[in-house]
Amino acid sequence: MDTLTRDALTVLQPGFTGTTPPDWLLRRLGEGLAAVGLFGRNVATPEQLAALTARLRAERDDVLVAIDEEGGDVTRLEVRSGSSFPGNLALGAVDDPELTRAVARELGRRLAECGINLNWAPSADVNSDPDNPVIGVRSFGAGPELVARHTAAYVEGLQAAGVAACTKHFPGHGDTSVDSHDDMPRVGVDLPTLRARDLPPFHAAVAAGTKAVMSAHILLPALDPRLPATLSPDVLHGLLRAPVERGGLGFDGLIVTDGIEMRAISAAWGIERGGVLALAAGCDAICVGGGHSDEGTVLRLRDAIVAAVRSGELPEERLSDAAARVRALARWASKAGEGAREGSAPTPDIGLTAARRALRVTRPIGHGAPGGRSDGPVHEGLLHEGLVHDGPVHDGPVHDGPVHDGPVHDGPVHDGPVHDGPVHDGPVHVAAYTPSANFAVGDETPWGIAADLARLLPGTSTGSYGPGTADPDTVLRDAGGRPVVAVVRDVHRHPWMATALAALVATRPDTVVVEMGLPQALPTGALHIATHGAARVCGTAAAEAIAGRVAD
Repeated sequence: MDTLTRDALTVLQPGFTGTTPPDWLLRRLGEGLAAVGLFGRNVATPEQLAALTARLRAERDDVLVAIDEEGGDVTRLEVRSGSSFPGNLALGAVDDPELTRAVARELGRRLAECGINLNWAPSADVNSDPDNPVIGVRSFGAGPELVARHTAAYVEGLQAAGVAACTKHFPGHGDTSVDSHDDMPRVGVDLPTLRARDLPPFHAAVAAGTKAVMSAHILLPALDPRLPATLSPDVLHGLLRAPVERGGLGFDGLIVTDGIEMRAISAAWGIERGGVLALAAGCDAICVGGGHSDEGTVLRLRDAIVAAVRSGELPEERLSDAAARVRALARWASKAGEGAREGSAPTPDIGLTAARRALRVTRPIGHGAPGGRSDGPVHEGLLHEGLVHDGPVHDGPVHDGPVHDGPVHDGPVHDGPVHDGPVHDGPVHVAAYTPSANFAVGDETPWGIAADLARLLPGTSTGSYGPGTADPDTVLRDAGGRPVVAVVRDVHRHPWMATALAALVATRPDTVVVEMGLPQALPTGALHIATHGAARVCGTAAAEAIAGRVAD
């Protein structure tokens, strides 16, 4: 295998199907492939995953094994059960960087235990558009400084466990109303706004030593009116790589593309052409395999890169530099993993502790309309102060930018204590209002509170409701006289959900509402609980609060 072909394989990060590596993948590792990406379809158990990665290392001992494990709503490690870790929004709501660092370190420890040494996380996007269909709870929040300090803490915690962080989605996917899995988002802000709002978390990640940065498939006319960030030399060389004294970030690590098969790239340029343009623009590694996970895709990319070098379209030095950066990260990961394993003590309950601390509880005055917006704080207390958390709710500012950007009610959030006992001590009916999942989250991962409430309150029933099935008569018939707990996810983004919830609360004012997405809408119901994400532990924390006791 000649050097050019080996380097073309080295810069790829492909996926595959199945829970054992296929023969074609093992062969390509022997020919120069230096990285493999894992997805939920590749994971069954921690033991199986460890065996899979060991088989990869038997073929190439310094292979980078990457995964998209953000915790919270985006989990591959626990794709079939829900995550043991709350996601970024919950950590941002607590706003304790030490807690974020500890959560990331424990997540990294578990990844390393399974043989994974590169995590396509954290998301450093500032969620400046609350209607964003793909970021939302994956962001630490809407304030640049809050997101920056938690991004840095996450990078430090993850890499302390010997797992390289890949901070994403540069230069910021938070102000988009289109999912780049589906189409090309356009961010029409000026450069000063971008620098003040979207770039601080990436500056913080670089200062914290992030080993990799993932580019976003978004168009920013202020930087490049023609090409999305992944394909733009102006964005990658002119901003991310440029020295700080010239207005850049001075990043010298690995630049990884977001999935090259996402339609924001593939619909306009195709996968092969998109991969070549990304390398020419300054990316060092091509992530592929979320949707195209076959050997043919890998070979077509490899051959397109080789042909581009031979035609002069892609300078050979650029490919050589990219491959060298991949190998440098592989060397770091090998050494860092050995060091981290020597004294890495597990902290198994850190995720549930964080989820409990992130709960925010409101007793609405006059039951606000579910579709309305709030730009004020949504709580003045927690349920069960001694039970739900074991530390301060906040020991610093919660955020340094607006959480909400719509009208707020003009009455108090609370007019007295939230409560001094369990909300319910008998069986309830959990009505889950279920929206369509975006591609990043996927629809394989369970979410909600029904399973935990059924354990805590035996006899609890549950139903899932969507457009056309969420009328209050149906819900109350299914409830059979039980009190109702309505579970929603981003109710502010789904008019059908807001309408159905308003009708239910009007009919049954004693309804408890649990928001497991972005708590953007006005709180409603007899009691409103915001979990700041739909991780399994977030559901457990909410169920504990309703039942008034800790889940086993």
